Amino acid sequence: MPPPLIGITLDNAANTAESGKYEVGIGYSRAVADAGGAPVLLPHEPEHALRYAALCDALILTGGVDPDTTALPAPWPGRGPVHPSARLMDPRRQAFELALLAAADTHRTKPVLGVCLGMQLMTLHRGGTLNQYLPDTHDDTVVRRHRSGDHPVRLTADSPLGACGDTGVIHSHHQQAVADAGTLRVTATAEDGVVEAVDDPARPFYLGVQWHPERGDQGPLSRGLIAALVAATRAPHQMI
Repeated sequence: MPPPLIGITLDNAANTAESGKYEVGIGYSRAVADAGGAPVLLPHEPEHALRYAALCDALILTGGVDPDTTALPAPWPGRGPVHPSARLMDPRRQAFELALLAAADTHRTKPVLGVCLGMQLMTLHRGGTLNQYLPDTHDDTVVRRHRSGDHPVRLTADSPLGACGDTGVIHSHHQQAVADAGTLRVTATAEDGVVEAVDDPARPFYLGVQWHPERGDQGPLSRGLIAALVAATRAPHQMI
């Protein structure tokens, strides 16, 4: 059996298409390859989102800066003003990744993993809302922990994460977080209450995590999570 194709979204150099360059951390493709998958990088072409979703056996929405909530269609719950401290992602990237999530909804057994920004886009796509600036709502210790630090996470519900353990240390780098998960379910939190993972229990593997499992080996909630994504492509429901 050939290795499953795992589609990986790209960021823009300097967070803008005007740079003329895509970029993505090597850790994503290396973790996929180590787990037996074949990584495929997906350019920001919204008109091809349906084709990408059909061709790939699983999808990873990668990290980045912050969504532009003003660009969401009305009356979407997450639509609203952008915080002055937000660092906005490239608009074409945002349009593409939201189109990719919509395309994945037509393949409900296809595994999907959102990482950091990817989790936030999954949440917005499913009617959730974001805390757009953690320093407005949390003290400096919490903010430093989530902006660049390793910290423990605790699972709060059964989910695909459960195969990786019910606790662990993860690495995060973000200034926004999920405030309301919409139609998704919160499945993990940090000890300070910040939402660390969401999923759709009605789908076999539809999971977003606020941390970066592709960055180094932080235990089973790191590379083990990407390995679980690849393994999910071989589940019986994927063979039908």
